[in-house]
Amino acid sequence: MIIQFKNRFRELSELREVLNSDKFEFIIIYGRRRVGKTELILKATENTRRFYFLATEKDNLRRFYESCLNYSKDFEHVKMSWEAIFNTLKNKTSVIIIDEFQNMIKEDKSILSTFQLIIDTILKQTRIKLFLLGSSISIITSETLSYKSPLYGRRTGSFLLKPVKFKDLTHFFKTSVEELIKIYSFADGIPHYLNMIKPPFTKWLNEELHKRRSFIKDEIDFLTRYEFEDPSTYKLILKAIALGKTKVSEIRDYLNLKRTDLSQYLRNLINVGMIKREVPITESIKSKQGRYYIIDNFLNFWFRFIFPNLSLVEEGVFTLNTTEFNQYLGLVFEKVCKEFIMNTRIINYTRIGKQWGKFKGERGKNTYEIDIIALNENTKEILFSECKWKNRVNAERIIRDLVRKAEHVNWFNKERKEEFCVFAKSFSKKITEFNGKKTHCFDLKDIERMLKKTR
Repeated sequence: MIIQFKNRFRELSELREVLNSDKFEFIIIYGRRRVGKTELILKATENTRRFYFLATEKDNLRRFYESCLNYSKDFEHVKMSWEAIFNTLKNKTSVIIIDEFQNMIKEDKSILSTFQLIIDTILKQTRIKLFLLGSSISIITSETLSYKSPLYGRRTGSFLLKPVKFKDLTHFFKTSVEELIKIYSFADGIPHYLNMIKPPFTKWLNEELHKRRSFIKDEIDFLTRYEFEDPSTYKLILKAIALGKTKVSEIRDYLNLKRTDLSQYLRNLINVGMIKREVPITESIKSKQGRYYIIDNFLNFWFRFIFPNLSLVEEGVFTLNTTEFNQYLGLVFEKVCKEFIMNTRIINYTRIGKQWGKFKGERGKNTYEIDIIALNENTKEILFSECKWKNRVNAERIIRDLVRKAEHVNWFNKERKEEFCVFAKSFSKKITEFNGKKTHCFDLKDIERMLKKTR
């Protein structure tokens, strides 16, 4: 079995249900570049009569017609028009796949109305399965999924294909958990990147960065140009967030932009799935304490390490700084720990996220931050968690500090049932109780056991 599909069983199963349907199906599959859309649909349809076409930004009608000529000689006398081609194609295949459909929209927006007509008058009464694939989330959502689109109401399903989870990396690599976290910090769950890496990760990365043809240098240009006509400001915003400037005021000051100018950029980055706005878990979504975070580890890594050092990368002399990389791994470790809580259900939570805020102390206003909080609004259970990317951690000291920070979390203060949790690479000593409160200590060996259970 092809390795990148060892973790796509659910998607393959759903697509095969569509393929076994006895009626016309129109499915849109979209997601960021390199996430594996093409490989997935080709795997799902490998035993079917299929016609595949990769769209470019120009001359698609002629290229589509020539692809049909190569597919069947019966197209030799068919008029070169979309309607005439599909009228013949519907009898020659059972599956039609058009990849990078956003390129056809860029070339001629009227293609949406043309496909509406083709579906309504040519394909709807058949058992054809039509798949449109797109790597530009902004174009696909606004032009094909939106209620304003001519195609609205025609699709029978849609798939937003997301990166694989951290736990799925065991399908790609047989290596230590620490090494998997390093790989995840760069590749996230993007199958294309995962398939390129050869552990040990740091050695592979430094060798890759010294290659003149390395994909790493230009990858972000491809990603941002798929979504934005002028990506320069978006790249600066992503750089600012990657460097820890997560508040609107911090990003604005870094770019020297007005707040109104910045808001639209942030909304666009959220819409294409590059960043997210997060508020303290105990706050309303409308809270003014919102912060912005990059969702994709590859984007985060690139804007933190590659973008500021592009000249060195181009010269082939850049080497990853071990100290800075370890600091970055601490942030990635939080994501791994959050996934651990979600998979193991330490408590039966209804919400999970971060927490931060201010409190009055002896020296005026102070701030606190808690890495992960999981809570159950029905049972009033709450789990406070800290993540330390360190060895031989003193769990009692961390939990004592965590208990003090928990006192500032205003959520069912007198009614809640509290538990505390620490994640670390390793502990000098684990504890299961602190001042009568239940505590949990999880190290890399515990995470490894979780990965084995979820395979």
